[in-house]
Amino acid sequence: MIYDYKGKKPKIATSAFIAETVVITGDVSIGEKTSIWFNTVIRGDVSKTIIGNQVNIQDNSVLHQSPNIPLIIEDNVTIGHQVILHSAIIKKGALIGMGSIILDGAEIGEGAFIGAGSLVPSGLKIPPHTLAFGRPAKVIRNLTVEDQKEMKRIVNEYVEKGQYYKTLKSSY
Repeated sequence: MIYDYKGKKPKIATSAFIAETVVITGDVSIGEKTSIWFNTVIRGDVSKTIIGNQVNIQDNSVLHQSPNIPLIIEDNVTIGHQVILHSAIIKKGALIGMGSIILDGAEIGEGAFIGAGSLVPSGLKIPPHTLAFGRPAKVIRNLTVEDQKEMKRIVNEYVEKGQYYKTLKSSY
């Protein structure tokens, strides 16, 4: 379901895949070939949510903001299943692992990887191309070339999968 909120209407690229059970409301923009998967909620009813190109936001994720603090997700980002993002900045090529929580003012560096189940507290900055993990998240190590290749593979797979699902009609 797509809802306007107080005159703010979501702007969604025509090449984006939005699963039928997704809810998007208010001041939200979604870029080219981005995929938003089943049961995700994206509320732009407090501040802006800006989602770049070729982003994948996987099933059961929740995206929201605090007043005057937008949520920004740059291009080629993977947001794993059941992630909560709240007024954070996720830089290009980052991956947020399943079940993680990223809070107000946190910044995930370009190409960084947040391990599954992590909590990135308000204001914490994760450096580019590092692996951070834990509650609270701490940098564990720099990413390897293999890690970076796997992160790119996931983005490409979700672009392809989203474009495929976009062509389907429900059979029920």
